[in-house]
Amino acid sequence: MPANISELIPVLQMSVSPVVVISGVGLLLLTLTNRLGRVIDRSRQLVSQLADASEEEAAFLREEIAIIVRRAGFIQRSVFFALLCVLMAALLVMTLFISALFRLPSAWLVSALFIGSMISLSVSLVEFILDVNQSLQALYIELKHRGAGRP
Repeated sequence: MPANISELIPVLQMSVSPVVVISGVGLLLLTLTNRLGRVIDRSRQLVSQLADASEEEAAFLREEIAIIVRRAGFIQRSVFFALLCVLMAALLVMTLFISALFRLPSAWLVSALFIGSMISLSVSLVEFILDVNQSLQALYIELKHRGAGRP
């Protein structure tokens, strides 16, 4: 038996939090895709320099390329878990409405989706932190190679 509109208003209020999560994670995804684009551009630049490099320069470039490959993996996993977070938040909103409309018990499913969404967001942020650390590592290697030393 479907609920009437006045019974759906609290469901709308409960749906605000997951929608805010979706919006916030959307900004995180924008940042991550920008970083991924920079990683791809930088890797192409380094690979093109590799052909004309001396042996010493080639070793340095290979070290930087290895870091960039690791960074790409961190970003890829971060994007995956951010998207998983958004998917679970969207499923959470749908579950809230379906359970209200058809008066279905859904406390366990709602809880699992919310917890899963937050775990996915946390994993995404950890991967993002790892990418930032690798980015700084690449900077330190380049500064050392160029004779500037590590700050």
